[in-house]
Amino acid sequence: MRLLIITGISGAGKSLVVKYLEDIGFFCVDNLPPLLIGKFAEICVKSRGKISKVALVIDIRGGELFNDLVPELNALKESGIDYEILFLEASDQVLIKRYKESRRIHPLAAEGRLVKGIKAEREILSQIKKNATYVIDTSNLTPRQLKEEILAIFVDGRKFDGMIVNIISFGFKYGIPIECDLVFDVRFIPNPYYIENMRHKTGKEEAVRDYVMGFDETTDFLTRLKEMLDFLIPNYIRKASPSLS
Repeated sequence: MRLLIITGISGAGKSLVVKYLEDIGFFCVDNLPPLLIGKFAEICVKSRGKISKVALVIDIRGGELFNDLVPELNALKESGIDYEILFLEASDQVLIKRYKESRRIHPLAAEGRLVKGIKAEREILSQIKKNATYVIDTSNLTPRQLKEEILAIFVDGRKFDGMIVNIISFGFKYGIPIECDLVFDVRFIPNPYYIENMRHKTGKEEAVRDYVMGFDETTDFLTRLKEMLDFLIPNYIRKASPSLS
C-alpha cells in the first residue's frame, strides 16, 4: 500500500491535488483527524489490495486535533507502515491574493487578520515541512502545471493502472460521439455489409471478423495504430486527462 499524507499551507492548492490524485487511482480522504490515521491505514491493509493507494489530507482545519499528527506518524513507523508526506507551499503575497479572490476565511485568521493567520500556520507546520518527502511551491504554478508536477511524482516511472481507455464503434451516419478524443475513419477497409451472406451479421461473429482481418489494409492499419497509441497514451497520462476515448 502507498500511503500519502497531504498537508501544507491553507490556500496552497491541496484541493486541486486531491482531484489529480483521484484521477490516477488514489483513494482520498479530506480533513481526516490525525488520531484516525492508524485505524484507517489498518483498514486499507486488510482490504487485500482493494485500496492500494491512499492520500489523506490533514491540515490546520482540524484545530487542536492537528497536534496529534506527529505522534500518529511516529506510531505508523513503529508498526511498520511506510508513508510519504507531500507539503504544499506558496508565498504570502500569492496566498493573500487567492484568499481575496475566493473570499474564504483563513482557519487561523482571528478577527480577519489574514497575514497573522498565515504566519501562525507557517510556525505550526514548520517541523512537518522539514520532514516532508516532497515540497511543492505553487506560487507560480498554473493548475495545469501543478497537475504535471503531481503526475511526474506519482505516475512517471511507476506502474499506472488508472488510465481509462474507451474504444467506441459507431456509424458516421449517426454522428461522431461527442466524448471522442481521437477518431479513426476505417471506411477504407472492405466492408462485409456488401457481401450478401454477411449483410445481416455483426462484427462479433467469426465470419465477419475473418473477412475483415483477411486484408492487408486491416493488419497494416492495426500495426500502425498500436505504435501510435504506445506513444500517445503515456503522453496523455502526463499532459492531459487520465481517460481517452
